[in-house]
Amino acid sequence: VASQIDIHALYGGVVPEIASRAHTEAICSITQSALDDAKLTLSDIDAIAVTNCPGLIGALLVGVNFAKSLAFANNKPLIPVHHIRGHVAANYLHFNGIDNQLLEPPFTALVISGGHTSLLGIDSYTDYHIIGYTHDDAAGEAFDKVARVMGLPYPGGPIIDRLAKEGND
Repeated sequence: VASQIDIHALYGGVVPEIASRAHTEAICSITQSALDDAKLTLSDIDAIAVTNCPGLIGALLVGVNFAKSLAFANNKPLIPVHHIRGHVAANYLHFNGIDNQLLEPPFTALVISGGHTSLLGIDSYTDYHIIGYTHDDAAGEAFDKVARVMGLPYPGGPIIDRLAKEGND
């Protein structure tokens, strides 16, 4: 519902301090917009969930402190959510909600998000094991870096993907 692409395009990639400041500027209005779109108020919400790790520390601090304040002010429980586990869990919502497909462990998950890539063995709904991962780099960042070297705009992934389809095999 909010994008920082235009901001980060100026620098050819994500600048953590700028990302955190943009999070601070947007978080209140995005939360209110989500409630409005769902036709709900905070009194309709049972709990507040927030990504608490891993990620860019500044952006996490913005989200965690906002969520803690929101939960405290509204007397709601606060639920910490591990970023990578949240990505995996989102697939249960997606797959189990369409065409009666059911996603059940065990399976292998590839999570490509932000500054990392993780290949995980999902043994059960709560037990995972790491097959492989990158640290402080991800496929998306690699595309952004290649695009910058080629003189292409940010973000690089969609543009390189489009150009690859037009290329000569």
